[in-house]
Amino acid sequence: MLILSVGNLFYPQWYHWSLIILIPACTFVISFVLFFYTLEKFIYRKIKLIYKSIYQQKAPRGAESNGKRDLMNKNILGEVEQEVAAWASRQTQEIEMLRQMANFRKEFLGNVSHELKTPIFTIQGYLHTLIDGALDDPQVNKNYLIKASENLERLTNIVHDLEVISQIESNTLLLDMSRFDVVRLIREVVEDMQIKARTKSITITLKEGADQPAYVFADRDRIRQVLNNLIANSIRYGIEGGKTTIGVYDMDENVLVEVSDNGIGIAQEHLPRLFERFYRVDKSRSRELGGTGLGLSIVKHIIEAHGQTINVRSTPKVGSTFGFTLKKA
Repeated sequence: MLILSVGNLFYPQWYHWSLIILIPACTFVISFVLFFYTLEKFIYRKIKLIYKSIYQQKAPRGAESNGKRDLMNKNILGEVEQEVAAWASRQTQEIEMLRQMANFRKEFLGNVSHELKTPIFTIQGYLHTLIDGALDDPQVNKNYLIKASENLERLTNIVHDLEVISQIESNTLLLDMSRFDVVRLIREVVEDMQIKARTKSITITLKEGADQPAYVFADRDRIRQVLNNLIANSIRYGIEGGKTTIGVYDMDENVLVEVSDNGIGIAQEHLPRLFERFYRVDKSRSRELGGTGLGLSIVKHIIEAHGQTINVRSTPKVGSTFGFTLKKA
């Protein structure tokens, strides 16, 4: 009252207006400070802690100290929304990938069960027939034993190919890297394949320009296995009287090897899954033509173990081309 009286005495008019303006302003400032402090202490720090955890997960090892200093200068609230959105997107992709992997695993287990069951049941059938009396029939016993032996060999090949894939995937299969002429290796493989090619009157030739040496740095035995698989497939799925052509191209730091045929070809929808284990375009026909269903998967694993790539392009009733790269020596 005394202050008001003094104010009325010396500042009769404007003093009242000053108080009217000053009191709400002070109240607003005090409220704002209290609100900001509460936000900083109970909300903003919580958000910063969450962001710090995200940042440390993303940061490479050894960058924690620099990351803490950088973290203090960041617009946390502005970046948290982006980080959470990116995290949600990654989680969605990972869940979808896990779902696909689960489907592939189920399909693989079904395929490997079927591939193993077929020769086992066939061998079992032949042996039971022999035990039941066919062993004494000279017109049957030898033929049945040969058929059982062929299926046993197929079963052995499946187990061996699965073991090779397992070793490559677990990095327990060491590559014996050396410098060699891949053109010379191709000629050796072609010579070995001539007998198989003649059964279907298929000619195997090297493209023009592939007669010059091309030195690469790779595992020679594993690359021989790759060439064996690709050339054998070109013969197996080639047309009667067809041809298989092999090209070698200089690609600066790498050498590109292509195996082409004018066979039955492959539809586009099958190409993305062609290198999967036991994946067959025509399951019944593929088994009749032989093979374990693991050849292309092994080829892909071997090439990728060299740090290189393999690709395929194909057109039904026109033919297929498989190409892979090797590091130039």
